[in-house]
Amino acid sequence: MKTVTKSIILCLGLLGTSMTSCKKDLMKLNENPNGSNPATINPNLVMSTVLTQAGIEIVTLGYQDMAGVMQHTQKDGWTTTHNEYDWGGSNSWTAYYDILRNNQLVYNRAVAAQNELQQGVALVMKSMMFGLITDLWGDAPYSQALKGEDGPPATTPVYDPQQDIYAGILADLEKANTLLSKPKSAYPSPIDAVDVYYQGDPAKWRKMANSLALRYYMRLSEKLPAVAKTGIEKIAGNPIQYPIITDAADDATMSFPGNSNADSWPANAAYDSDSSNYRRLKMCHTLVASLESLRDPRLGVWANKVQCFLVVNDKLPPGTGNVYKAVDTVVNGENRKVRYVSPDVLAAKGLTLKDINQDVDYVGLPPAIPGPAVYNLSPDAAQASRNPHVSWLNDIYKQAKGPLLKARLISAAEVHFILAEATAVKGWAAGDAETHYKAGIQASFSTWGVSGNLSAYLSQPGVKFNNTQEQIITQKWIASWTAATEAWADYKRTGYPNLHAGPYAKAPVLPVRLYYMLEERNLNKTNVTEAMKRLEVTSQSASGANGPQNSPWSKPWIIQGTGKPW
Repeated sequence: MKTVTKSIILCLGLLGTSMTSCKKDLMKLNENPNGSNPATINPNLVMSTVLTQAGIEIVTLGYQDMAGVMQHTQKDGWTTTHNEYDWGGSNSWTAYYDILRNNQLVYNRAVAAQNELQQGVALVMKSMMFGLITDLWGDAPYSQALKGEDGPPATTPVYDPQQDIYAGILADLEKANTLLSKPKSAYPSPIDAVDVYYQGDPAKWRKMANSLALRYYMRLSEKLPAVAKTGIEKIAGNPIQYPIITDAADDATMSFPGNSNADSWPANAAYDSDSSNYRRLKMCHTLVASLESLRDPRLGVWANKVQCFLVVNDKLPPGTGNVYKAVDTVVNGENRKVRYVSPDVLAAKGLTLKDINQDVDYVGLPPAIPGPAVYNLSPDAAQASRNPHVSWLNDIYKQAKGPLLKARLISAAEVHFILAEATAVKGWAAGDAETHYKAGIQASFSTWGVSGNLSAYLSQPGVKFNNTQEQIITQKWIASWTAATEAWADYKRTGYPNLHAGPYAKAPVLPVRLYYMLEERNLNKTNVTEAMKRLEVTSQSASGANGPQNSPWSKPWIIQGTGKPW
């Protein structure tokens, strides 16, 4: 600070004779020696941040609260946002726009340096992040976003209509397909060292671009069916010009180094001495019941069996004679503990057999119930998420890293299910529906290491292809484990799977969007108000914290007039 003051005094004293020299000194003083100049920085140095932060944000969303909405998991501690959609208007897109600002710098520098590989990757990331934002909120800053340094009006950007955002996304993905169409050797500036998704392979990035285009064309299938049909048929009918992800080996994923809490699997136990973040997350009964009904081998990859299963014994205990004694005792079974409980013990607790789950293998928490920490006779009086009578997540989710612990951005399974739906349900020319349906399941089985069970699984009556949207979307919902945000988008569009909110949820049906956050409503009130006016108020819109005009139960454009999901 003293150096700056002396320079200013010196500059004033020599104003008449040394203006140029003083200006140079001040410019040097304003340079950050630890920062990077946006006008000259190598875009690869910023790209690594874009990719890693996007992966972290997407998996955290899909593994945490969106998994609660889509009933993959429930929490028995810190339950309100996860189980009950009690979001309170605090949802923020700041982290997503931070990623987009860095990504825009990558794109601008790549254009200046004529680096087409970096341009293409940046357009793919821009499309994915803006797609996430509009999927979650509806209308959002788009055309005037990322320009705040230019001053007004970009400091209070307009909220573009959702249909315009999707159109812009699809245009950018089309451009990316062209930019990424050259062989790797044709790009003068490689990205191998910073590309945590594809290690610098432009062919795989091109597949990701076109696969994302399929995702967003299917988003539009109810509102703009002609546009969606043309786009999907264009891609599906020309695999040379529009290659897509068809094999799990080409999935867009990101592994975790696991060196610190910041670069590890979210909610892992390695940096949580009490493992409380891991313990709070339990399997949801909705997913467990679906997987068990189909004898799905993925359940054992994702969940542990209950540590101690329940047996309600309605007979007199042996050796008691005519004297009946209440039974509530834990004994060591062959492989696990068993807790025997008599009906009168249940009655004393105000419970019936309908309140107890006696499954000997997997027990999930029902959605949004009162007292999830003590569900199923849990003896955990301290409610420390140590219930031995429900299924905890598999031990792999305690770890900071692992071969299955990846952020999953878009997959072969998702692509095949999109094409199966396009053909079977929409009647569009996108290949054979049953072939794509089976390939979607196969890709998911390959991802989770259970391919050896595929033939037996596909032969089951409940799995055999029946040409219905419900079956396709249900399988897609299962395959979206740890990536539940995509399942939420499908649910809003189709109403499948048929999910029911629990008794403590903020509304009797599932929400369809996130709140516009308070900071936006304060700082950009005019544009937020206009966006809220474009939401469709529903019979459920009074639910939540911010009134019907900004409710998670008010419908954005993409589902208005469709009668979906409820």
